[in-house]
Amino acid sequence: MAFATHFVTLTLLALLAWAANAQLSPTFYGTSCPNLQSIVRSVMIQAVNNEPRMGASILRLFFHDCFVNGCDGSILLDDTATFTGEKNAFPNQNSIRGTEVIDMIKTRVEAACNGTVSCADILALAARDGVFLLRGPSWTVPLGRRDARTASQSDANSQIPAPFSPLSTLISMFAAKGLSARDMTALSGGHTVGQARCTNFRTHIYNDTNIDPRFASIRRANCPTMGGDNNLAPLDIQTPNLFGNNYYQNLVSRRGLLHSDQELFNGGSQDALVRSYASNGGLFSNDFAAAMVRMSNISPLTGTNGEIRRNCKNVN
Repeated sequence: MAFATHFVTLTLLALLAWAANAQLSPTFYGTSCPNLQSIVRSVMIQAVNNEPRMGASILRLFFHDCFVNGCDGSILLDDTATFTGEKNAFPNQNSIRGTEVIDMIKTRVEAACNGTVSCADILALAARDGVFLLRGPSWTVPLGRRDARTASQSDANSQIPAPFSPLSTLISMFAAKGLSARDMTALSGGHTVGQARCTNFRTHIYNDTNIDPRFASIRRANCPTMGGDNNLAPLDIQTPNLFGNNYYQNLVSRRGLLHSDQELFNGGSQDALVRSYASNGGLFSNDFAAAMVRMSNISPLTGTNGEIRRNCKNVN
């Protein structure tokens, strides 16, 4: 009986340890790397001061990481002769930006806390700081992710929502990641900052009818029917470098740049929420921050899974 009791106790302890490992904590590096967040913030301040768009680029990098097999830093891995990463998947090719900023942060973190902090956690913190530095909300980032040793170009091609997606597809793709339609609409508000390439909005400005004609005309001037695929336009025509609720006001006025943007306000289930965000910036900010925390919890590697990469571009 004593042996049985001891066995049950050990089993319970093992289960409790597993549960603890499976959960992220904002104080994960409290003793092992106490200066982590100040290091990340200092590099992000420099990066955003040099180029405000970088805040949006890091946010997009984090989104594209989390939507492919969880927030595991897999998007940061370079292709090699024997390894195919995600950087050249269709949603990322010639468009993801900011990996050099993550590399710079990683170098400084390694100097302070060698072999301790994952690239996945650095990216999560940098995304939060990028939003905050563009006058957006802040939030407490749960930490303790480990880095993937693998990546999937095919999953990046199939799991990241496309700018041409209809509302039903957007809702189902977010639901597949455990995120609600409200989360999806709030997270789409990340398009209040940043730029998009002509190839991603050409069809919307030339073929769609749910678009303000004058806005379409303005965008066509820099996005011809042929060529100019990489010409850029602001996702938020009013304040592309300031985080706020203008994105939703633009949707109500039918000035969403991407087809997938305008789908949020096109006679469908999200119209009322878009109107609420358009009129209440505080509501949007609160929902966005909460949705970012939920997104950051998608399938993290914890415990002994994965690794702590020494260089974010390559597995150890």
